[in-house]
Amino acid sequence: MEDSYVDAVIEDCREKMEKAVEHTRSEMSSIRTGRAAPALVEKLRVDYYGSEVPLQQLAGIQVPEARVMVISPYDKGSLRAIEKAIQNSDLGVNPNNDGAMIRLNFPPLTEERRKEMVKVAHHKAEEGRVAVRGCRRSARKDLETLEKDGEISSDELDRAEKELDKVTHEHVSEIDQILAHKQDELLSV
Repeated sequence: MEDSYVDAVIEDCREKMEKAVEHTRSEMSSIRTGRAAPALVEKLRVDYYGSEVPLQQLAGIQVPEARVMVISPYDKGSLRAIEKAIQNSDLGVNPNNDGAMIRLNFPPLTEERRKEMVKVAHHKAEEGRVAVRGCRRSARKDLETLEKDGEISSDELDRAEKELDKVTHEHVSEIDQILAHKQDELLSV
């Protein structure tokens, strides 16, 4: 009976950690590497008739060439709002509006900009690690509560904490791998 409590706490923690890793992965995909990628602008918030809407809901996004992105709004009335959102973002590109679509030309990243992007990637990875550790802390509290309530013994608590540390280490190392991959991507010319 006791094992099911421990397993439930650890499984719940594992799921939350996996969500934190996935979130970190999606955050990393939004960091510009010098190549055009739809992930750079998909989540960009556009003020569309008074409400904030992700760009992917307002327009089709294509990448015809490595350094060119074309954004075709479904509603031509949203063209100015999309253009304004891109200008206010930290992408560092100027949108070219031809009245029907927006074209983004991505210049090659300078050495200095690459290093800034690596710092941003490190910051996002650290946020991911903090989220994973927060999950571990929360699960530890749940386990300690189970022990206090007499649901599990102190030996079971020790075993569960070791399992929790193992799961935490796996997820933190996964975030480190994502960071290393992104760093290589950013620094390769």
